[in-house]
Amino acid sequence: MPYLIDGHNLIPKLGLRLDSPDDEMELAAVLQEFARLNRREVEVYFDGAPAGYAGTRNMGTVRAHFVRLGQTADSAIRARLQKMGNAAKNWTVVSSDHEVQNAARTARAAFLTSEEFVKLLRQVRDSAPKPSQDRPLSKTEVDEWLKLFPEKKE
Repeated sequence: MPYLIDGHNLIPKLGLRLDSPDDEMELAAVLQEFARLNRREVEVYFDGAPAGYAGTRNMGTVRAHFVRLGQTADSAIRARLQKMGNAAKNWTVVSSDHEVQNAARTARAAFLTSEEFVKLLRQVRDSAPKPSQDRPLSKTEVDEWLKLFPEKKE
């Protein structure tokens, strides 16, 4: 199930700082890893974008919506759910904001609080396969390989 995420609501729940100049990019990186590992579509909404910065950008596997100053991510998420119509029931909205949760309920979309989503992020990350650790072969292993694949004599 794809996700619609209230970005600024999620940032502090992950231990990131809203006053960091890179908070949106830090969250996007976390969400990219989640989308890749979980094979899910993710859209994240950030409000308060200054003039010239508002708009939608693809950030790897994450679609980020920067809502212009004067409007809210909450209203943008509500509008997106309304535009989806019946397809909204296939999405999960992530926010601890009760207005956003009510919009999800009205659209028949599933919803998770930001705290619940942080737990899901950690579960997905922790269950991801770990990269293999290369190690040098022992002398015995090298000898076994040489028996299987003898050197060609010229």
